[in-house]
Amino acid sequence: MSLAVSRIAQLVSQVVINVSPQNPLKVHYDALNVDFVCPDEDLAATLRCVCQKLEIDSGIVSLVVSNCADILPRILLPLAGELSHFPLVIHIEVEQDLSSVFLLHSSFPFLLLSVNPLEAHDNSILASSLAHSSRQAVIHVYCRDRNAADVDIHVMLGEKFILDYVLKDTGRNEVVIAEDDAEALWRAYKDASSRLSHLISTRTLQPFGSQYSGQKSDVHTVIFIIGNHCISDISLAGVQIIYPKITVPLPSSSILEVVPSRAARVFILEQFRKWPTKWTPFHLEVVRALQQRNPTPIIRGGILGYSKTSITDSDVEMLLNSTEERVQFGSFVDSNPPASPLIPKHELSYLKLLENLFDVRFQHSNSPDLTPLHGHLATNPEFALGRVRGQLEERARLVKITEDVMTNSSTNNELHSLLSEWLIHKDNVLRSRTFGEEIIQRLEHEIRSPILHQMIALKHHFTLPSHWIVVSSSWSYDIGSSGLHHVLSSGLRVNILIIHTTSYMLRQSNDHRQHDIGLYAMNYGSAYVASVAIYSSYAHTIQVLVEADLFDGPSVVLAYLPNQSDQTSAMDVLKETKLAVDSGYWPLYRWNPSKDIEGEEPFSLDSDSINNNLAEFLDRQNHLSQLVRSKPALNTEITGNLGYSLKEARRLKAQKTYSRLLHTVEAPPIRILYASDGGTAEKMAKRLVIRGKIRGLDVSIAALDLISLDALKDEDEHVNVFITSTAGQGEPPQNGRKFFKSLNTAASIVENKATLFSKLRYLVFGLGDSHYWPRDEDARYYNRPSKELDYKLALLGAQRVLDLHLGDAQDADGPETQYKVWEAQIWKVFGVDTVEVSEKEPDPITLEHVKVASNFLRGTIAEGISDVCTGGLAPSDPPLTKYHGIWQQDDRDVREEHQAQGLDLAYNFMVRTRMPGGSCTPVQWLKLDRLSDEYGNGTMKITTRQTLQFHGILKRFLKKSIQDINRALLDTLEVGGDVNSNIVCSSIPTMSEIHAQVHSCCMEISERLMPRTTAYHEIWLDEKMVAGHAVKDYEPIYSEWYLPRKFKIAIAVPPTNDVDVFTNDLGYITIVDDRSRNVIGYNVLVGGGMGTTLGNQKTYPRVASIIGFCTPEQAVDVAEKVTLVQRDYGDRIEYAARLKYTVDRMGLDEFKAEVERRLGFSFQAAHPYHFTQNLDQYGWSTGENGKHYFTVFIENGRIQDTQNKGVKTCLREIAKIHKGTFRFTTNQHLVIAEIGVDNLSNIENILSRYNMDNQGLSGLRLSSSACVAFPTCGLAMAESERYLPLLIDKVEMICEENGLHNDSIVIRMTGCSAGCTRPNVAEIGFLGKAPGAYMMLLGGGAFGQRLAKVYRENVTEPDILAILRPMIKHYALDRLEGERFGDFVIRTGYVPAVTSSQEYWK
Repeated sequence: MSLAVSRIAQLVSQVVINVSPQNPLKVHYDALNVDFVCPDEDLAATLRCVCQKLEIDSGIVSLVVSNCADILPRILLPLAGELSHFPLVIHIEVEQDLSSVFLLHSSFPFLLLSVNPLEAHDNSILASSLAHSSRQAVIHVYCRDRNAADVDIHVMLGEKFILDYVLKDTGRNEVVIAEDDAEALWRAYKDASSRLSHLISTRTLQPFGSQYSGQKSDVHTVIFIIGNHCISDISLAGVQIIYPKITVPLPSSSILEVVPSRAARVFILEQFRKWPTKWTPFHLEVVRALQQRNPTPIIRGGILGYSKTSITDSDVEMLLNSTEERVQFGSFVDSNPPASPLIPKHELSYLKLLENLFDVRFQHSNSPDLTPLHGHLATNPEFALGRVRGQLEERARLVKITEDVMTNSSTNNELHSLLSEWLIHKDNVLRSRTFGEEIIQRLEHEIRSPILHQMIALKHHFTLPSHWIVVSSSWSYDIGSSGLHHVLSSGLRVNILIIHTTSYMLRQSNDHRQHDIGLYAMNYGSAYVASVAIYSSYAHTIQVLVEADLFDGPSVVLAYLPNQSDQTSAMDVLKETKLAVDSGYWPLYRWNPSKDIEGEEPFSLDSDSINNNLAEFLDRQNHLSQLVRSKPALNTEITGNLGYSLKEARRLKAQKTYSRLLHTVEAPPIRILYASDGGTAEKMAKRLVIRGKIRGLDVSIAALDLISLDALKDEDEHVNVFITSTAGQGEPPQNGRKFFKSLNTAASIVENKATLFSKLRYLVFGLGDSHYWPRDEDARYYNRPSKELDYKLALLGAQRVLDLHLGDAQDADGPETQYKVWEAQIWKVFGVDTVEVSEKEPDPITLEHVKVASNFLRGTIAEGISDVCTGGLAPSDPPLTKYHGIWQQDDRDVREEHQAQGLDLAYNFMVRTRMPGGSCTPVQWLKLDRLSDEYGNGTMKITTRQTLQFHGILKRFLKKSIQDINRALLDTLEVGGDVNSNIVCSSIPTMSEIHAQVHSCCMEISERLMPRTTAYHEIWLDEKMVAGHAVKDYEPIYSEWYLPRKFKIAIAVPPTNDVDVFTNDLGYITIVDDRSRNVIGYNVLVGGGMGTTLGNQKTYPRVASIIGFCTPEQAVDVAEKVTLVQRDYGDRIEYAARLKYTVDRMGLDEFKAEVERRLGFSFQAAHPYHFTQNLDQYGWSTGENGKHYFTVFIENGRIQDTQNKGVKTCLREIAKIHKGTFRFTTNQHLVIAEIGVDNLSNIENILSRYNMDNQGLSGLRLSSSACVAFPTCGLAMAESERYLPLLIDKVEMICEENGLHNDSIVIRMTGCSAGCTRPNVAEIGFLGKAPGAYMMLLGGGAFGQRLAKVYRENVTEPDILAILRPMIKHYALDRLEGERFGDFVIRTGYVPAVTSSQEYWK
């Protein structure tokens, strides 16, 4: 960092934080220096601590950052809303790329820009003054020039002048400036810069620097420079260069003032190597300001490379004459080029798409994976064609065997019927697989004959495969005699994908014309031919691949992917692709001979421009095409003149209209576009497609982000139906955000209004929850995406076919109430409301189908984990991996950035171990500790199911992780999915004998309910399939359907309900004989569960009900029979699948009777019991066996080393010397169990050394619990684990003020409504609804026996503190002796007691 900047920061700041990659993080406070590790979460924690806890009213905080700009936004953005209100100056030194820093552009009140040392000196003083006077954060960005000398000491202001200027109180307390008041912030900047100019006297500080050639009144071209100080080397008259020194705030009036009124062209050159959206923030500010002028000047953007030091006449001429949307001047220097992978990384985009589209059907016939088996010849296309031919011949043999079996009189009727159906549909993608699987299952039970043995040997050919030969275009230069000729002449149903990698910019140096392969292939007349570019049109690429797969014959797909090497960035590939497609160098088209049979045009031009050579080829009607066609039919767009085209278009339109009349349905085709996060909107859209097709309509469907504005702009054929849900605080869903951003930008351009979509016809349906944001001021968030979509489409000239309809989750049937009305109106609009529908709608594919089709939890997991093309699994596999104890996740902190860049999501996996009763040995602990470091993110998490889970495991390490867990004599089965989920029991450190009996019961129940599939051992432990699948798996308890949903079991030991037994599907309350100290039996409870769906009042939490008493010998049988009743009677509808709904639907008595009928005996009457709390017994205790126990508080169960506590190191050191066991609690803490007297002092010393002896913790913190939530949980809608400790800090202060430091108040938080930490029975509970927003509950039972009540539908942190401050004070003053907080809020009327689940939402 510049010496001047550092000097000023040290001089004027109370606290200085210095960050650089070479030096450690250093915090300077008065005379104290503290070192930290290079910037990571420690920086965020330090900033928050400094800004919140230090007294800084008399000074400011300075953050000085050198060469760390790329990671800074990731750290600062989550804190922006909080930090922007503090007197904080962030000095950021950038050498090359400003794009990362400018991600902070809209998040802070001020952003100043310096491009030389002198400006950095002046702006550092100015930034410090602004932060001090406005009490708001200021970002100062310094574009460092390595060749520039620092500021001369004689030019710098003296310390006294700087201190007098910065700390002067002018206007500080007069007006509080709102963060979004740009004019007020601008006035503050102008005032501060004016005062500084007066102080300096030798130079004047202005918001814009300027250089121009000729007279200022003659300026016709303006160039804004954001970045390096490029000097003007221009002799052309009328050109002005402007250097902004401030970009936030920037009122339109300031831009209008600096840009001459006669300027007809405005160019914005920014030092941004990459930017996730089309326009940058400064570009939009300029557009917003200048669109007020009439006429509005032409405004275009550009990229300013780091190497560019001057703007010349040739640069100006290039700007004026170029047709590129963003011209780049200069270049950037790659500091860390990525290593080349084994397979070219950009080719993976096509391979991944093929795998996702065709799933298990995808056959990569020349895959490099075949090389170990066939040598290098395996990747040769001609060799691959031979393999395909052999596979097709085997399938033909299967067809012949099937026909022979059908003619055999001994074949039973059922098998005969299945074989007949398969023969009819053998070439159907879906039905061949469905009937094939049924036939295979049937053959398992047939008496084996030689011919049936042959059929079983060929069973993998029942499903119609999708054969693809994926090669580089270099293999087929000699198209007349290469393997391409053999593919085309073979007539086989095989697809060949030819990837063309020559850059458009380098095309002149390459004489080969690989894309002419398409012309050659079309000469055959019997092959499907298409040209695609995935970086130009993703939707078009999908359409082509699907059509190629369905074509009955060979297909050739030419795929454009310009890249010189693996170092070519995705952004460069995108730019090259767009340039090649738009210029006509790479036309997008489809040639489908099958359409000619139907009387349709076989050639479809899908890009606006077309290559001249292609037009000439089609115009002269190639000789080989003449042989194929007696009357060639060529695309009139290419060969005809305008008049002919119009006449022909009218003829075709008339013919199409006549055809529709013949079919009695005259309606335009419908395109349904959906945006959906939770899946409801997507399901509605897909259902609408099915119903439209049944009524004879031409309907297609796509996610909203797959369609571009350009595709809609000239749309006059389809009627576009938009269905969108609402996410977060009135935001669009993830798969629609790119479209919404583009739409908002288009709507902000004046020229687009009423014209852009003049041909578009549309209708919109929105899904929302009118009570999701119950405050009056938040009503605008209800169905906001659909309202904005409807309004802006109309604003841009689109024709509304049907008024906007809004589905409300609060209606009787939720969004379906209004959807039914809306759908009926759609059919009326399209004239099919009177069509009698006799065809049954196909059932939607649900999780139940996935389970049944998985072959007892196998799916395609084995293939997925060996696939190196992507970090994730096929969409159907993550629901299955849960049964294996594995959850696919992605880093949601970087999800939007990856999506904006077109990258794969940052996939990783969470692995959970099975530990019935929550116990492991020190040896096992050390192995798991090492595993978390080697394969995970270095942390472990104690779960609310009394076990350990690991986060951040990459797919390539997944199998090794599972194998290492099994080597530790543990496994990951039976911890997730629709089976028993790791049975839990009380940790009870003082009752060692009882714990041993209860833990033994846990183990027996877990073993009885263990899934019996061998898939786990086959996939993860490399055990061979039994007789090659000749012997089929069998699930005696779960069956192939498994349970409707997850199933949780807990065993509690009074008087402590630490497992929250009432929240489980099945619970046991232990009854102990006090004299013999033996377990005499259990009270049995059923029907507990915490999960809900926000906005769906058909879902609710429920506490379990007691149905009787059983003996220890009966406990295992009870667990089995309750599980069987749930399997057979449980509703498999998504929201009503848990046992609690089964109990309520059947009635408790009927449910109990069914369990007793299956048991063969009746339950005894329940025994009395008494609970006193549901918390853990922290600290030291002595068991009945004389051993010692220590319960360690581990905040939210996260085992990691932090600045203040070495949790992970501490437990590792203890495990090395400990001879007992470790027990986990369902409150996410740890019991170091069975410590001998000889080891007691050693463990005490280790605990004290690492600050793990629970000293100084408040009762509130000891009673808190949070789930993982962001950044890994896919269900999370708000922070939880990362936020609750910060909230506890603030609520603790309230408790301290009222003398409640040691008083326990159970406070729990989850990031969604799943309720993993059981907030629905907490005294204070929070359920995440959106980032920073929660549903607040009060009044849960002190020992988990009573549901909490919804107190506020939506609260943010200020609301929470405003609610709890008077409430806690009231509790401290007026509580009864021994009264818990949950009981108090009910007694004093804050909330009523919830006595049944139905009262939860009322």
